[in-house]
Amino acid sequence: MPLDPDDIDLPALVALTGAAVDAHVLARVRASGHPGARRSHGYVIQALISGEPAVGDLARDLGVTQQAVSKCVAELESLGYAERVADPGDARVRRIRLTDHGHDLVETTRAIRRSLERTALDDAHEQGSSDDEADASGTRRTLVALLAASGGLEAVRRRRAPVPES
Repeated sequence: MPLDPDDIDLPALVALTGAAVDAHVLARVRASGHPGARRSHGYVIQALISGEPAVGDLARDLGVTQQAVSKCVAELESLGYAERVADPGDARVRRIRLTDHGHDLVETTRAIRRSLERTALDDAHEQGSSDDEADASGTRRTLVALLAASGGLEAVRRRRAPVPES
């Protein structure tokens, strides 16, 4: 017997939706000229959007080992998304920053997510919603409240999305 989505509790529906959105966006990102992009790269890339941290800083912020961050940064370098540069104040320290190709990956991903959001709003409107903006605003408030209630809001505000445990 098929499951009716209306019978799924909101936290489970959010998790299922998130997984489906991630898969959809990643497939579109790969098809848009970024075939090596992986979901796990996003955690590091988010930190690089707002700064040029050192590996140790990234490891601390993400709550993982320096070896894990170094491996991911090496992957990002090999794909052309990031590069290591000398710290202007201490040449012994290497900082990681996004390249132009890395910024393109970020912009491509954002455009795909905006398109998906627009499609979802259009579909909701076709199903009888009279006010897309009000629906989107209410949905956004509910999701932010759920994020706050689950303890993830502050991490997201700092661009440190909660890293799932392995």
